[in-house]
Amino acid sequence: MILMPGSATLAQLREIWSGHGPVTLDTSAHPGIHAAAAAVARAAAGDQAVYGINTGFGKLASVKIAPDDVAQLQRNLILSHCCGVGEPLDPATTRLMMSLKLLSLGRGASGVAMGTVQLLEAMLAKRVMPVIPSQGSVGASGDLAPLAHMAAAMMGEGEAVYDGVRQPASDALAKAGLTPIVLGPKEGLALINGTQFSTACALVGLWGAWTNAATAVVTGAMSTDAIMGSTAPLQDAIHTLRGHAGQIEVARAQRALMQGSDIRDSHRDGDTRVQDPYCIRCQPQVTGATMDLLHFAARTLEIEANAVTDNPLVLVDDDLIVSGGNFHAEPVGFAADQIAIAMSEIGAIAQRRVALMVDPTLSFDLPPFLTPNPGLNSGLMIAEVTTAALMSENKHLANPCTTDSTPTSANQEDHVSMAAHAARRLVRMNANLNVILGVEAICAAQGIAFRAPLQTSAPLQSVIAVLRREVPQITEDRYLAPSIEAAAQMVRTGALCGAVDLPGFIKGEAA
Repeated sequence: MILMPGSATLAQLREIWSGHGPVTLDTSAHPGIHAAAAAVARAAAGDQAVYGINTGFGKLASVKIAPDDVAQLQRNLILSHCCGVGEPLDPATTRLMMSLKLLSLGRGASGVAMGTVQLLEAMLAKRVMPVIPSQGSVGASGDLAPLAHMAAAMMGEGEAVYDGVRQPASDALAKAGLTPIVLGPKEGLALINGTQFSTACALVGLWGAWTNAATAVVTGAMSTDAIMGSTAPLQDAIHTLRGHAGQIEVARAQRALMQGSDIRDSHRDGDTRVQDPYCIRCQPQVTGATMDLLHFAARTLEIEANAVTDNPLVLVDDDLIVSGGNFHAEPVGFAADQIAIAMSEIGAIAQRRVALMVDPTLSFDLPPFLTPNPGLNSGLMIAEVTTAALMSENKHLANPCTTDSTPTSANQEDHVSMAAHAARRLVRMNANLNVILGVEAICAAQGIAFRAPLQTSAPLQSVIAVLRREVPQITEDRYLAPSIEAAAQMVRTGALCGAVDLPGFIKGEAA
């Protein structure tokens, strides 16, 4: 894929994350890269102290470095910052992170040599993936530790994965026919300053959240039919009177999903219930609000993906090299916190729908725990408990990370964003939500089966048919863990929400 710095789209980035092909910068970016590198070379040859080029770093910025030591300065910077710990970042997210760094360098304000850019491109093309420990960044002067491990691999230090084998980076580069770089002035700083680790993790979290949100629209419609809920609260006039786009779109989508349901038509007239519980009646208001939040976060992350976030910045047109603070990851941290809150709420209301369906005092004549022979069989009793456990875990994980600043680097970095772990937790939250929605799909399909000979709508029958490929109807108690895992996997891959035609807004395509 050829990327245009400053205008890459979320769709392009998602394709990079899910694919394996080459990633290169459009050649129109090359003159700017050369011009910025030339400006740095002039500064390195001059007598004036310029931060990051011929000075120390952070609290040591006042220490002037001799010209003969500039190359060693950059090498020392990278090696000393390789302090990451924890499980390695997965290869797909590592690939995305490297591509985001390419985009940033391609804006022509970082001062790196073209050879450095070309090595990143070559590593992506030949699938040489640096091993990036996932912990160690506070989102302050960028994601220093994770990006240092990337830069170290480019120097032939640390580790990388090549041909599926984790090995010394020097070996991986050699086997791929690549030569390690020797960093020039400012290059090490340009590589490790930036928000690319946090942004990549947040984007992956966003895409998972979109799939979960779209699935929740579908499973919520199934649950509504299973408990013989009313579709009156989905009338368009109600939602246009409020005006929120997400609410309007969710109501519209659920009306379409339930159109033609025999179950709904059977109790349209003479229904004795005045109102359904909020988990049914307020789905557009809750799920729709989460979608609005995801759209906002998506826009923030798209801007950040195209941003220059290292320091200092080379302002070629003004012939200046200026220190600033674009590396501070507060926008990414806020976006990740918003995604986390949205996922927590999607799971919270979905879990209440599960509880509603298994409770015979609330579920409108469905058998206890959705089993045909309650007592001898426990049915989906403990599957509901599992959703409660995961819902509660996601509530804790959704607590904001950006409010938890702590000073680092001898108080030079005295306010930090915590964007890295704000973004990393989204993987765990998405996995939890996959299970909650998977269990909801199982419960709703079970409830709809009890309404026979009445049939649900054609779209929802299509969803149930997909579910039934891996999850048979529960007629008596069985070992349920594989069924729950299979349903969660269908949520994660988008198989359930992909069984019906949903508008682009709901699927996140308009983000």
